[in-house]
Amino acid sequence: PPKVNESDYINFLIAAQKAYSCTEAERVQPESTNAVAHDAITRLLHRIEPSSEQLWQEAQPQVQLNQGILVVDDSTLDKWYAEKMELVTRHWSGKHGRVVQGINLITLLWTEGDRHIPLDYRFYEKRVDGATKNDHFRSMLAVAKHRGFAPRCVVFDGWYSSLDNLKLIRGYGWTWLSRLKRNRHVNPDKSGNRPLHEVEIATTGSVVHLKGYGFVKVFKIVAPNGDIDYWATNDLNLGELQRLQFAEFGWAIEEYHRGLKQCCGAERAQVRSSRAQRNHIGLAIRAFLRLELHWFTTGISWYEAKLAIVRDAIRAYLAAPRFVLTPTA
Repeated sequence: PPKVNESDYINFLIAAQKAYSCTEAERVQPESTNAVAHDAITRLLHRIEPSSEQLWQEAQPQVQLNQGILVVDDSTLDKWYAEKMELVTRHWSGKHGRVVQGINLITLLWTEGDRHIPLDYRFYEKRVDGATKNDHFRSMLAVAKHRGFAPRCVVFDGWYSSLDNLKLIRGYGWTWLSRLKRNRHVNPDKSGNRPLHEVEIATTGSVVHLKGYGFVKVFKIVAPNGDIDYWATNDLNLGELQRLQFAEFGWAIEEYHRGLKQCCGAERAQVRSSRAQRNHIGLAIRAFLRLELHWFTTGISWYEAKLAIVRDAIRAYLAAPRFVLTPTA
């Protein structure tokens, strides 16, 4: 039987603080006459079949199908210096404010305002599978529908507000909330379509006809710096307070992305093949789920939980430092 399994690798990702390579995983193995070598860990990443199904099996007990909201968004895992690494292409990064080299991860997340439960994920690799981000968006929501979800709302960014996506969610009988670009054409008073930014929007929201879709309710949000966002929903009775709550709940996916990268090493795998990268990231997401469950049950954050793992080692070192200056006089 294999010397190392998925749980072993997940535990390594949780405990590791900076280095997440297979070689480092070998170095930190418990002392044994038959210790795991880095080749066995590398084989694990190439052996298992990349799939989000195991994530769902672990996440399912943590969610309520008829409560909370679903959030969809993507994030770029930085791969600045990858020259021969599969799955790496160029993507827009909100973090860096420009196009960068990396792996684009699209995630479906469940939250009720407090929790961050990843349910499903896809990798954007159009040159290989021909699927666009919107294809992945619809695929994950179709799976969620099949699994019995009936969320209070589905929240997503304007990138995913295509007519096909909006109509799919409406067809499921779900409420959606999304940003709209300022140039989307709407008809506010049966006088003809015009860009959204030319339409007067009431402070409590205005019902307009979105070209190609039907009636939606639009909210105009002006930031202190003057930036303007337009939010829209198919729930014509949605009030501003409820819109604000759903939008704040949707921010959970940004917190999830940060935790996945900073606490689980999602973008730090030193492997080249697409299969190994997919498996590393998938196992990192499952590691995040464990940290998230620990936070929910104990109140100890992801960051504090990771630091606690090495705190005893630091305490032992401080009691007997090894790296000291030897007096020369």
